[in-house]
Amino acid sequence: MSIKLGLIGGGVMGEALLSRLVDRGVYAPQAILVSEPQAERRAFLAHTYGVQVTTENQAATEADVLLLAIKPQLFGAVTSPLAEQIGTRSLLVLSILAGTSLSKLEAAFPNQPVVRAMPNTPATVGAGMTAIAPGIHTQPHHLAQARKIFEAVGEVVEVPEAAMDAVTGLSGSGPGYVALMVEALADGGVAAGLPRAIALQLALQTVKGTAQLLQSSGQHPGALKDQVTSPGGTTIAGIAALERAGFRSAIIEAVLAADRRSQELGR
Repeated sequence: MSIKLGLIGGGVMGEALLSRLVDRGVYAPQAILVSEPQAERRAFLAHTYGVQVTTENQAATEADVLLLAIKPQLFGAVTSPLAEQIGTRSLLVLSILAGTSLSKLEAAFPNQPVVRAMPNTPATVGAGMTAIAPGIHTQPHHLAQARKIFEAVGEVVEVPEAAMDAVTGLSGSGPGYVALMVEALADGGVAAGLPRAIALQLALQTVKGTAQLLQSSGQHPGALKDQVTSPGGTTIAGIAALERAGFRSAIIEAVLAADRRSQELGR
Protein backbone atom coordinates (compact mmCIF):
# COMPACT_ATOMS: atom_id res chain seq x y z
CA MET A 1 0.00 0.00 0.00
CA SER A 2 1.32 3.45 -0.91
CA ILE A 3 2.03 6.00 1.79
CA LYS A 4 -0.76 8.58 2.11
CA LEU A 5 0.37 10.40 5.28
CA GLY A 6 3.96 11.08 6.28
CA LEU A 7 4.33 12.19 9.89
CA ILE A 8 7.61 13.69 11.08
CA GLY A 9 7.60 13.54 14.87
CA GLY A 10 5.94 10.79 16.90
CA GLY A 11 5.48 12.72 20.15
CA VAL A 12 2.31 13.34 22.15
CA MET A 13 0.47 15.46 19.58
CA GLY A 14 1.71 13.40 16.65
CA GLU A 15 0.46 10.25 18.33
CA ALA A 16 -2.87 11.89 19.17
CA LEU A 17 -3.44 12.69 15.51
CA LEU A 18 -2.36 9.34 14.08
CA SER A 19 -4.31 7.35 16.69
CA ARG A 20 -7.56 9.13 15.88
CA LEU A 21 -6.92 9.06 12.13
CA VAL A 22 -6.48 5.29 12.31
CA ASP A 23 -9.39 4.79 14.71
CA ARG A 24 -11.79 6.79 12.52
CA GLY A 25 -10.61 5.16 9.31
CA VAL A 26 -9.34 8.36 7.71
CA TYR A 27 -6.14 6.48 6.85
CA ALA A 28 -5.32 2.80 6.97
CA PRO A 29 -2.44 2.12 9.39
CA GLN A 30 -0.28 0.77 6.56
CA ALA A 31 -0.74 4.07 4.68
CA ILE A 32 0.92 6.09 7.48
CA LEU A 33 4.69 6.45 7.79
CA VAL A 34 6.07 8.00 10.99
CA SER A 35 9.62 9.32 11.12
CA GLU A 36 10.83 9.28 14.71
CA PRO A 37 14.45 9.31 16.02
CA GLN A 38 13.82 7.38 19.26
CA ALA A 39 13.91 3.60 18.83
CA GLU A 40 11.58 2.89 21.76
CA ARG A 41 9.05 5.36 20.42
CA ARG A 42 9.18 3.85 16.93
CA ALA A 43 8.61 0.37 18.33
CA PHE A 44 5.69 1.58 20.44
CA LEU A 45 3.95 3.35 17.56
CA ALA A 46 4.42 0.43 15.17
CA HIS A 47 3.14 -2.09 17.72
CA THR A 48 0.23 0.00 19.02
CA TYR A 49 -1.13 1.42 15.78
CA GLY A 50 0.28 -0.80 13.03
CA VAL A 51 1.87 2.15 11.21
CA GLN A 52 5.14 2.07 9.33
CA VAL A 53 8.11 3.73 11.05
CA THR A 54 11.48 5.07 9.96
CA THR A 55 14.37 7.27 11.06
CA GLU A 56 14.61 8.89 7.61
CA ASN A 57 12.62 12.12 7.38
CA GLN A 58 13.03 12.15 3.60
CA ALA A 59 10.97 8.96 3.35
CA ALA A 60 7.95 10.80 4.77
CA THR A 61 7.95 13.18 1.78
CA GLU A 62 6.89 10.30 -0.49
CA ALA A 63 3.39 10.61 1.00
CA ASP A 64 0.51 12.70 -0.35
CA VAL A 65 0.37 14.68 2.91
CA LEU A 66 3.34 15.65 5.07
CA LEU A 67 2.55 16.51 8.70
CA LEU A 68 5.23 18.26 10.75
CA ALA A 69 4.90 17.56 14.48
CA ILE A 70 8.39 18.46 15.71
CA LYS A 71 9.74 21.04 18.14
CA PRO A 72 9.99 24.50 16.49
CA GLN A 73 13.70 24.75 17.27
CA LEU A 74 14.34 21.68 15.09
CA PHE A 75 12.58 23.19 12.08
CA GLY A 76 15.64 24.22 10.08
CA ALA A 77 17.62 21.05 10.66
CA VAL A 78 14.67 18.81 9.83
CA THR A 79 13.28 20.63 6.79
CA SER A 80 16.43 21.77 4.97
CA PRO A 81 17.05 18.38 3.27
CA LEU A 82 13.40 17.84 2.35
CA ALA A 83 12.82 20.31 -0.49
CA GLU A 84 15.39 18.62 -2.74
CA GLN A 85 13.83 15.24 -1.98
CA ILE A 86 10.37 16.51 -2.93
CA GLY A 87 11.57 18.09 -6.16
CA THR A 88 8.75 19.22 -8.44
CA ARG A 89 6.22 16.81 -6.97
CA SER A 90 3.30 18.45 -5.15
CA LEU A 91 2.27 17.44 -1.64
CA LEU A 92 0.21 19.06 1.08
CA VAL A 93 2.34 20.26 4.02
CA LEU A 94 0.65 20.59 7.41
CA SER A 95 2.46 22.16 10.35
CA ILE A 96 1.52 22.18 14.04
CA LEU A 97 4.72 24.00 15.04
CA ALA A 98 3.99 26.86 17.45
CA GLY A 99 5.33 30.22 16.32
CA THR A 100 6.39 29.00 12.88
CA SER A 101 4.89 31.32 10.27
CA LEU A 102 3.48 30.45 6.88
CA SER A 103 6.22 32.52 5.23
CA LYS A 104 8.87 30.41 6.97
CA LEU A 105 7.08 27.19 6.03
CA GLU A 106 6.65 28.27 2.42
CA ALA A 107 10.33 29.24 2.18
CA ALA A 108 11.22 25.70 3.30
CA PHE A 109 8.70 24.11 0.92
CA PRO A 110 8.67 26.33 -2.22
CA ASN A 111 5.50 26.27 -4.33
CA GLN A 112 3.86 23.66 -2.10
CA PRO A 113 0.39 24.01 -0.55
CA VAL A 114 0.95 24.68 3.14
CA VAL A 115 -1.50 24.85 6.04
CA ARG A 116 -0.46 26.10 9.47
CA ALA A 117 -2.44 24.59 12.35
CA MET A 118 -2.70 25.21 16.08
CA PRO A 119 -4.31 22.27 17.94
CA ASN A 120 -4.53 22.11 21.72
CA THR A 121 -3.86 19.33 24.22
CA PRO A 122 -7.46 18.03 24.50
CA ALA A 123 -6.79 16.67 21.01
CA THR A 124 -5.17 13.73 22.81
CA VAL A 125 -8.66 12.60 23.92
CA GLY A 126 -10.45 13.63 20.70
CA ALA A 127 -11.84 16.84 22.21
CA GLY A 128 -9.38 19.31 20.74
CA MET A 129 -9.81 22.70 19.15
CA THR A 130 -7.69 23.38 16.08
CA ALA A 131 -7.35 26.61 14.13
CA ILE A 132 -5.99 26.37 10.59
CA ALA A 133 -4.59 29.05 8.27
CA PRO A 134 -3.90 28.36 4.58
CA GLY A 135 -0.85 29.47 2.62
CA ILE A 136 -0.79 31.20 -0.77
CA HIS A 137 -0.60 27.96 -2.79
CA THR A 138 -3.34 26.20 -0.82
CA GLN A 139 -6.48 25.42 -2.82
CA PRO A 140 -9.97 24.66 -1.44
CA HIS A 141 -9.46 20.90 -1.78
CA HIS A 142 -6.23 21.13 0.21
CA LEU A 143 -8.00 23.03 2.95
CA ALA A 144 -10.81 20.46 2.99
CA GLN A 145 -8.23 17.69 3.37
CA ALA A 146 -6.53 19.53 6.24
CA ARG A 147 -9.88 20.09 7.93
CA LYS A 148 -10.71 16.38 7.67
CA ILE A 149 -7.41 15.42 9.28
CA PHE A 150 -7.75 17.79 12.23
CA GLU A 151 -11.45 17.04 12.70
CA ALA A 152 -10.27 13.57 13.74
CA VAL A 153 -9.13 15.11 17.05
CA GLY A 154 -11.93 17.63 17.63
CA GLU A 155 -13.37 20.80 16.15
CA VAL A 156 -11.71 22.98 13.48
CA VAL A 157 -11.98 26.67 12.61
CA GLU A 158 -10.28 28.55 9.80
CA VAL A 159 -8.64 31.86 10.68
CA PRO A 160 -6.28 34.30 8.94
CA GLU A 161 -2.70 33.75 10.01
CA ALA A 162 -2.67 37.14 11.74
CA ALA A 163 -5.08 35.64 14.30
CA MET A 164 -2.87 32.66 15.16
CA ASP A 165 -1.20 34.33 18.14
CA ALA A 166 -4.62 35.15 19.58
CA VAL A 167 -5.66 31.53 19.01
CA THR A 168 -2.54 30.43 20.86
CA GLY A 169 -3.39 32.73 23.76
CA LEU A 170 -6.96 31.45 24.01
CA SER A 171 -7.39 27.83 22.96
CA GLY A 172 -3.72 26.86 22.77
CA SER A 173 -2.94 28.01 26.31
CA GLY A 174 -6.54 27.83 27.55
CA PRO A 175 -6.35 24.25 28.89
CA GLY A 176 -3.81 25.53 31.41
CA TYR A 177 -6.20 28.23 32.59
CA VAL A 178 -9.08 25.76 32.87
CA ALA A 179 -6.92 23.25 34.78
CA LEU A 180 -5.97 26.02 37.20
CA MET A 181 -9.64 26.91 37.66
CA VAL A 182 -10.58 23.27 38.30
CA GLU A 183 -7.81 23.02 40.88
CA ALA A 184 -9.01 26.23 42.54
CA LEU A 185 -12.62 25.01 42.61
CA ALA A 186 -11.50 21.77 44.25
CA ASP A 187 -9.37 23.70 46.74
CA GLY A 188 -12.42 25.80 47.58
CA GLY A 189 -14.40 22.65 48.22
CA VAL A 190 -11.67 21.34 50.53
CA ALA A 191 -11.61 24.68 52.35
CA ALA A 192 -15.37 24.35 52.83
CA GLY A 193 -14.93 20.86 54.35
CA LEU A 194 -15.17 18.40 51.43
CA PRO A 195 -12.77 15.47 51.02
CA ARG A 196 -10.20 16.16 48.30
CA ALA A 197 -11.32 13.34 45.96
CA ILE A 198 -14.97 14.36 46.11
CA ALA A 199 -14.13 18.05 45.70
CA LEU A 200 -12.09 17.30 42.56
CA GLN A 201 -14.84 15.08 41.12
CA LEU A 202 -17.42 17.81 41.71
CA ALA A 203 -15.18 20.46 40.14
CA LEU A 204 -14.35 18.39 37.06
CA GLN A 205 -17.92 17.39 36.31
CA THR A 206 -19.19 20.91 36.92
CA VAL A 207 -16.78 22.36 34.37
CA LYS A 208 -17.41 19.56 31.87
CA GLY A 209 -21.19 19.69 32.26
CA THR A 210 -21.34 23.48 31.98
CA ALA A 211 -19.27 23.44 28.78
CA GLN A 212 -21.51 20.75 27.29
CA LEU A 213 -24.65 22.66 28.27
CA LEU A 214 -23.40 25.88 26.70
CA GLN A 215 -22.35 24.07 23.53
CA SER A 216 -25.56 22.09 23.09
CA SER A 217 -27.94 24.94 23.97
CA GLY A 218 -26.15 27.69 22.09
CA GLN A 219 -26.82 30.01 25.01
CA HIS A 220 -24.68 33.03 25.71
CA PRO A 221 -22.63 32.30 28.86
CA GLY A 222 -24.16 35.35 30.52
CA ALA A 223 -27.67 33.97 29.98
CA LEU A 224 -26.78 30.68 31.68
CA LYS A 225 -25.15 32.60 34.52
CA ASP A 226 -28.38 34.60 34.99
CA GLN A 227 -30.45 31.40 35.07
CA VAL A 228 -28.51 29.97 38.01
CA THR A 229 -28.23 33.27 39.88
CA SER A 230 -31.28 33.77 42.10
CA PRO A 231 -31.84 37.01 44.07
CA GLY A 232 -29.91 37.00 47.31
CA GLY A 233 -28.72 33.44 46.66
CA THR A 234 -25.48 31.56 46.93
CA THR A 235 -24.37 31.93 43.31
CA ILE A 236 -24.60 35.73 43.26
CA ALA A 237 -22.62 35.82 46.51
CA GLY A 238 -19.89 33.75 44.88
CA ILE A 239 -19.96 35.84 41.68
CA ALA A 240 -19.65 39.03 43.72
CA ALA A 241 -16.55 37.59 45.38
CA LEU A 242 -15.09 36.71 41.97
CA GLU A 243 -15.79 40.23 40.69
CA ARG A 244 -14.08 41.78 43.72
CA ALA A 245 -11.03 39.61 43.00
CA GLY A 246 -10.98 40.66 39.32
CA PHE A 247 -11.63 37.13 38.01
CA ARG A 248 -12.82 38.08 34.52
CA SER A 249 -10.12 40.70 34.10
CA ALA A 250 -7.48 38.15 35.13
CA ILE A 251 -8.65 35.68 32.47
CA ILE A 252 -8.66 38.38 29.79
CA GLU A 253 -5.17 39.49 30.80
CA ALA A 254 -3.95 35.87 30.70
CA VAL A 255 -5.10 35.49 27.09
CA LEU A 256 -3.49 38.81 26.13
CA ALA A 257 -0.22 37.89 27.88
CA ALA A 258 -0.07 34.54 26.09
CA ASP A 259 -0.88 36.28 22.80
CA ARG A 260 2.05 38.68 23.31
CA ARG A 261 4.39 35.85 24.23
CA SER A 262 3.37 33.91 21.13
CA GLN A 263 4.24 36.94 19.01
CA GLU A 264 7.64 37.18 20.72
CA LEU A 265 8.40 33.50 20.11
CA GLY A 266 7.49 33.87 16.44
CA ARG A 267 10.00 36.65 15.79
